Amino acid sequence: MAAKFIEKVLVLATGGTIAGSAASAADNIGYTAAQVGVSQLLAAVPGLDQVLAGRTLEAEQVAQIDSKDMSFAVWQQLAQRVSHHLAQADVTGIVITHGTDTLEETAYFLHAVLPARQLAAKPVVLTCAMRPASSVAPDGPQNIRDAVVVATTTGACGVLAVCAGAVHAAADVQKVHTYRLDAFSSGDAGAVAYVEEGAVRLVKNWPLAPVDRAHVAIEEIASVSHWPRVEIVMNYAGASGALVDALLAPVSAAGAQGQTDAQLAQVPLRGLVVAGTGNGTIHQDLEAALRRAQALGVRVVRSTRCATGRVLATESSEFAHSKGLSPVKARIALMLELMQA
Repeated sequence: MAAKFIEKVLVLATGGTIAGSAASAADNIGYTAAQVGVSQLLAAVPGLDQVLAGRTLEAEQVAQIDSKDMSFAVWQQLAQRVSHHLAQADVTGIVITHGTDTLEETAYFLHAVLPARQLAAKPVVLTCAMRPASSVAPDGPQNIRDAVVVATTTGACGVLAVCAGAVHAAADVQKVHTYRLDAFSSGDAGAVAYVEEGAVRLVKNWPLAPVDRAHVAIEEIASVSHWPRVEIVMNYAGASGALVDALLAPVSAAGAQGQTDAQLAQVPLRGLVVAGTGNGTIHQDLEAALRRAQALGVRVVRSTRCATGRVLATESSEFAHSKGLSPVKARIALMLELMQA
């Protein structure tokens, strides 16, 4: 007879506004991010025992950073910890507290690299806050509570983001507002679900791992020391090819192994994502520079700077399109693809 165990939810903390602190409770913008530890964050969430319904809650401080400073090193560590905990039979789901600025990138990275079998079985729920923990009315406690609700919901799976009561899929979520509490949207795709009074109202199927994902094993992610360098450029009125040409300038790859993010800028360029106007259109001068880059072996992917909509390829398209991904997510996808080249 199999031994019984008590189910648990893991909370992995990375810092962000949700863990921020300001000198005044009335100050929602002049705070310092990543000041409050995960234990203190969880202590401020009312009614967690009710949500857990007999499950236990364990917490781990994976990082303590402002998410604008998110790094590949933190992503590597986070992916390892998430995969490790998902593999444990007694873990029903994982909650990650994160800053809002790069949450969509971290969510997509995990969506792209975590084993599909793990994502199909359990949810990984990122949550955040637009106000610091020191605020007179912080939104973090409710968001954490809602995230735990999702993490303990039967059938929930995939990488998700929970903010202001809405549950978004990692592939679709995007930060769309600088200040409002409901700062995230899934654009045309819409939210996956909503959390209402401690219950999930599902409006579409839970997300699955991408079919055309880069086949990078989690073990490979853990050990990689040389990330392919992929940059983003934008199209606009009067755009030139100057930035692209500057990026193409020969640089020394010496010391690329074991690189920091700062050192990554000195590694030869492998890919470019262009945030085009409209349906991925590109100024002729910028397009000429991108052709030069492509001729030198640099992979070029077209995305759009529009908040919603995907780039639809035409017969005359010279560059690959981003398959509906935003520029920042297309960059991650291209990096992972180049790792296999």
